[in-house]
Amino acid sequence: MENTIGELAAVGTSLCYAFGSTFFTFATRDLGVQRINRLRLALALLFVVGLHVLLLGRWLPAELPTAQLGLLAASGIVGLVIGDAFLFQAFLMVGPRLSMLMMALAPVFATIMARIFLLQEAVLPLAKLAGIVLAVAGIALVVTERRSGETQSGAQRGTGRHYWIGLLYGLVASLGQAGGSVLSKSVMDTGFEPISALLIRLAAATVVIWLLAVGQRQVLDTLRGLRMKGITALQLITGVVTGPVIGVWLTLIALQRTSTGVASTLTSLAPIFLIPVSAFVFKERVTWQAVLGTLVAFSGTVLLFVG
Repeated sequence: MENTIGELAAVGTSLCYAFGSTFFTFATRDLGVQRINRLRLALALLFVVGLHVLLLGRWLPAELPTAQLGLLAASGIVGLVIGDAFLFQAFLMVGPRLSMLMMALAPVFATIMARIFLLQEAVLPLAKLAGIVLAVAGIALVVTERRSGETQSGAQRGTGRHYWIGLLYGLVASLGQAGGSVLSKSVMDTGFEPISALLIRLAAATVVIWLLAVGQRQVLDTLRGLRMKGITALQLITGVVTGPVIGVWLTLIALQRTSTGVASTLTSLAPIFLIPVSAFVFKERVTWQAVLGTLVAFSGTVLLFVG
């Protein structure tokens, strides 16, 4: 069991992201992207502070060198503020399944970024190049389906401007997640506590997003969102617990307890888990082309890390 903790954490991450994206999609429809992003970060920070005290017996993380602290803070801002803002907008425009499928490109971007910014070898092996091609081809197979007039998880489905902008938001979100992973990787490799790393990331992201709200004079408008309907509050809280709290925590555990390849592969399962969710919850007709494309994209992710 001890030897499989990293793998189990990675699969748990995918499940959390699948369910979290579903709940956030519903909540975002009622509250809007900006309100959701601010409120869920503040709630997630409260939850993680409580977890930190419960697990480690102290409010604050252990001391870190300034450079490593800065990396974790930057990781939180890039991934949780910028990346997730685009992701929630994608949820609204194309639904959670396609949004999370675009997020399957994050390992591809992370691999490229690591080679550029972490000074890894510039030339990718042939197997990894094949993995990138497969991942991109699988996603292309799904997003180029021609089914005009249908709805996609509550959003207009087709080849119009709205649809492609939604996919572009998902693409930017995957860049944000990849950047956040690359920034935090070197710190996690030192054996730093995952829950402490999550606390630092969330604290930095929460401070930045609420400072932006102050600058945009949107604090009161965001706080009015606290008068949400009971069902929306339940969706928001469930999304927070399964997404930026448990999901991100499990991601950091996976990165620490197993290889980057295995962790990145198993944390990319969310689009597969979302196929039945989309069919039964959103009443979306999922075609064989969509299923095949998702499996091809996942196969590319696997090849990227085991090749």
